[in-house]
Amino acid sequence: MKSEDTPFVGGPLDGRVLPVLLGITGHPPKTYRIPVPGPDGGSTVVVYRRVQVTSGKKLGLHQGWKYEYDPEGEPSGRRFKLPWSPGTRGGGDGGATPGGNADG
Repeated sequence: MKSEDTPFVGGPLDGRVLPVLLGITGHPPKTYRIPVPGPDGGSTVVVYRRVQVTSGKKLGLHQGWKYEYDPEGEPSGRRFKLPWSPGTRGGGDGGATPGGNADG
């Protein structure tokens, strides 16, 4: 598999450049989760989000990716709730109306 050296900004990995595996599109994953050991023997998950490195002055070409620390990062990686997620109203029934056939 192909990898790319990607810089990390903020958090416990600030200033480090690590090789990150690329997906089938040639991009690194949108989120990068790292378990960090805690002082009490447990561990916490630190979340980094992929952001585009500012483009160059010439032609606005894409210069690559970097990861920025997300202190409020959710371990699930989702920032929004999908309409078909469990626990949402009306999700999962395929649009069926209560009480039977919609044609009457």
